[in-house]
Amino acid sequence: MNNIVLQVTQAIIERSKISRDDYLSQIQSMKDFGVARKSLSCGNLAHGFAANTEQEKQLLSQYEKPNIGIISSYNDMLSAHHPYQDYPAQIKAVAMKKGITAQFAGGVPAMCDGVTQGQPGMELSLFSRDSIAMSSAIALSHNMFDAVVCLGICDKIVPGMLIGALRFGHLPTVFIPAGPMTSGMSNGEKSRIRKAFQLGEVDRVELLRAESESYHSAGTCTFYGTANSNQMLMEMMGLQLPSSSFVNPGTPLRDALTQEAINILCDALNGIESMGVGEMINEKSIVNAMIGLMATGGSTNHTLHLVAIARAAGIIINWDDFSQLSKAIPLLARIYPNGQADVNHFHAAGGMNLIIWRLLHEGLLHEEVNTIVGPGMHRYCKEAYLKNGLLDWRDGMQFSLDENIISAQGSVFCEEGGIRVLKGNLGNCVIKTSAVDVSRQVIVAPAKIFEEQSQLQDAFDAGELIENFIAVVRYQGPKANGMPELHKLTPILSVLQDKGLQVALVTDGRMSGASGSVPAAIHLTPEALDGGLIAKIQQGDILSLDCHKGELNLLVPDSELAIREVTVPNLAAHHVGMGRELFSIMREKVGSAEVGASVFSF
Repeated sequence: MNNIVLQVTQAIIERSKISRDDYLSQIQSMKDFGVARKSLSCGNLAHGFAANTEQEKQLLSQYEKPNIGIISSYNDMLSAHHPYQDYPAQIKAVAMKKGITAQFAGGVPAMCDGVTQGQPGMELSLFSRDSIAMSSAIALSHNMFDAVVCLGICDKIVPGMLIGALRFGHLPTVFIPAGPMTSGMSNGEKSRIRKAFQLGEVDRVELLRAESESYHSAGTCTFYGTANSNQMLMEMMGLQLPSSSFVNPGTPLRDALTQEAINILCDALNGIESMGVGEMINEKSIVNAMIGLMATGGSTNHTLHLVAIARAAGIIINWDDFSQLSKAIPLLARIYPNGQADVNHFHAAGGMNLIIWRLLHEGLLHEEVNTIVGPGMHRYCKEAYLKNGLLDWRDGMQFSLDENIISAQGSVFCEEGGIRVLKGNLGNCVIKTSAVDVSRQVIVAPAKIFEEQSQLQDAFDAGELIENFIAVVRYQGPKANGMPELHKLTPILSVLQDKGLQVALVTDGRMSGASGSVPAAIHLTPEALDGGLIAKIQQGDILSLDCHKGELNLLVPDSELAIREVTVPNLAAHHVGMGRELFSIMREKVGSAEVGASVFSF
């Protein structure tokens, strides 16, 4: 094993000893309580199975047979969640063949950042993760269930469901993906048309045509943003079947994988002992997830989500752990926006099986972890396929079928991981470097200050952005307005960069997995509304952003900064309307980005 990986893991274990022991004691107490339904009165139980069939009632009333709770993010507006409509019926049918019942325990909200981008609803996006965790807890609080199936795929849904499941950590838990839509318009062409729209070279009709051809059917978006990074993480943590992340919806293989996941869960429940998710996911599992994020250049949102997920299991990780691991973990994949390929191309080139095999082979991944298919990450080097119409497993690829997507054996796209941590007098932040050319990873330039992302658009439209600059977009943190993603800035800054300007972004907001070729120092903490120095930056101040040294600094003397006063903009417009007033308590209680931007205090 690589020494840095071992050192980071050991540091996490030692740092987490008290909180992890407390957590394991909590779930052991729940496990000792026994089969949940036995604690229910006859009236409780009658309410719990009143709508079931007579056969199901018979099984549920016997107490001895397990009952699976299904939690789903299904809705028919959002493409990624639409395929889940038929999953509960499939799950119930497969489980019943094993003599096990399954009930739809509850649905969770599933919002799409793609729909809310640049809209007021985006300011609920981050908080939806913790709302989903609470919704999952409500679903499981009926105490009717012996195991959990989570049907979730996109940005905040999977982290929220996992946080919720971990608080019922005595229950075995399986995640089942729905898969990505098939490939549509190429990412290069989509990007070209977006830039052309910013330049006024194409109209809205042409832009909508391009977007519709890119996002065209059921399934996740095919770029490697947070949704598909979620699926990578679930494989790296052993919570879903090997090679199951990127199989398209509505295919025989997709259906076979869904059924197999339930068969495996039922077999575990019918066995002598089944492992709860809280025991299965340990410090090494979390480190494996962080390693996968680095190796594939995944979404920067997971520098928030993984911290929050780990804390839900009593495990304390921080951005320094990400920074240390990035020195050891090379970038092995190039998937849009870090390349032109989408996740379907990545899957065809070797996919998760190959990435995991490479990491294990090079001593960069913990093998000795538990998974839903048994002990050991070597099981995730296997590939699912249909043999005479039946699901079977074979050895996955050990070499790349497209070296532009997954690097050739013995070579890497970058010696260090695709996500880095920057530190300096402004605080701490993260930057996704996997798509940023090395020549653009150091920039020293004057600041242009924006306190609304729309202000940058206005400056662009007015032709004011004609010199090198670093855009400072502040008061975008979780306490200020819920920390929305600022994707609308990407095309603007990309156009300016293509014109030859040196540009970058510094913000206490988010950019996520869609961070592209422009250097974007995001999640800056402390945020402007929480005493962060970003609030004192003035127009024209010189900023230094250096990815190589891992530094972000405001080049203004401390003596001058000490006498600068801060004027907080009126944020009232961000706190009312589109339901935002209902989330005031979250803005008040939320922690900093560095501790997961969560309202929970585990």
